[in-house]
Amino acid sequence: MTVHELFPYLCVADADAAVRFYCDVFGGTEKLRLVEPGGRIGHAEVDIGAGVLMICEEFPEYDIRSPAPGAPTSVSLHVHVDDADAAIARALGRGATVLMPVQDQFYGERSGTIRDPFGHRWNIGHSIEQVSAEEMQRRYGRLGQPG
Repeated sequence: MTVHELFPYLCVADADAAVRFYCDVFGGTEKLRLVEPGGRIGHAEVDIGAGVLMICEEFPEYDIRSPAPGAPTSVSLHVHVDDADAAIARALGRGATVLMPVQDQFYGERSGTIRDPFGHRWNIGHSIEQVSAEEMQRRYGRLGQPG
């Protein structure tokens, strides 16, 4: 078996607002929108450069639901951008909240974590140095240790 593509597919309470948010924050372009006669957005696609983000509104009849506001989530989306500080500032200006402020990380990124207005967690970063797996492990093992 060969996997050809992998698409994150997010359920949100307001897909129209989510499409606008992801286009504004990540410079995306809406590619497709399928709307039911009653107005519910059943499927939308946003091209964010490196991939396509798929979005739908809730379908409780199929147990497809958006995250509960403020509830913990077990999924993070990790996106690399040219400038993590600027992307996170744009996200905050559009209603996201900071979960981890932007900072230089031991693994060679400058990154931070936000929760978007729809309940999804995003790690947003850019590369600041190339770090080998061995060096990354050494740094990881020293986290929280003095010196």
